[in-house]
Amino acid sequence: MKKILITIPMEEEHKKRINEIAFDAEIKYCSVEKITKKDVCDAEIILGNVPVNFIKESINLKWLHLNSAGANNYTEKDILKEGTILTNSTGAYGLAIAEHMFAVLLSLQKKIYIYTENQKEHLWKDEGEVVSIYGSKTLVVGLGDIGSEFALRMNALGSKVYGIRKHKAEKPFYIEKMYEIEELEKILSEFDIVAVFLPETKETINLFDKSKFIIMKNSVFFLNAGRGSTVNTKDLCEALNEGIIKGAGIDVVDIEPLPKESPLWNAKNILITPHVSGGYHLKETLKRVRNIAISNLEAYYKNEPMKNIVDFKTGYKKFIE
Repeated sequence: MKKILITIPMEEEHKKRINEIAFDAEIKYCSVEKITKKDVCDAEIILGNVPVNFIKESINLKWLHLNSAGANNYTEKDILKEGTILTNSTGAYGLAIAEHMFAVLLSLQKKIYIYTENQKEHLWKDEGEVVSIYGSKTLVVGLGDIGSEFALRMNALGSKVYGIRKHKAEKPFYIEKMYEIEELEKILSEFDIVAVFLPETKETINLFDKSKFIIMKNSVFFLNAGRGSTVNTKDLCEALNEGIIKGAGIDVVDIEPLPKESPLWNAKNILITPHVSGGYHLKETLKRVRNIAISNLEAYYKNEPMKNIVDFKTGYKKFIE
């Protein structure tokens, strides 16, 4: 009998559907905190992220579906045995993360974060000039699901949006022009807003360091909601404190939780949120995660094409021409 382990939170209606699809399986629902190594090693199918060190010892696993969009921890050599199918939840997080970073950007541009501090001090003070999304130029680095959702909203408020993505694709109506990552240094100086939504790969680690910040306008707002490893934290801190860039909004850092002693906490003009733009904070996100997982389970049983198959070489969802 097949054994299926599910860590994605499911309600009764979803469990009923899963039981109808996987009629021949023994299904175990378990929170990540309560998972045992035996649970993982017994399973032929796992729906949800589980500890990587448990996965390494699994000999029965044929398909792992991640509740996350990021897959880099599971694509490393010798984690999954050869032939194991790996899928992710790309498409579930774009709405939540785009809205979160949009709110962060507006708070920086309109100085809401300063007025919030003033309110605590009972200080009625005009903090001066602000800037607008309207008429700005935005570069979205990583124009996947999340980056595209962000770009769409920026375009709607009057920004001219440009994009960088790994794979060539038809240019969406809300994008002025598409670039390749190799062109990054040549174009960085043109933008008022640089928003990064990249997964972690060998190529993206420390992609944004001081050399990149120096190229940018000193009035630029820099956002990162991809992976913390994409940005050199020390260099970002210096760029803010030295006025090399205007401000930054980040939801991810290279070391999480961010250590209390990190100077980044006190850097000038920065808004830090503790990797909360995604997750299940928005109910719609969990709804989408469930739908992708259950849809893929049905496809697996019917031997039909599955959504979001991960390319082990790139760590991205496989791109289909």
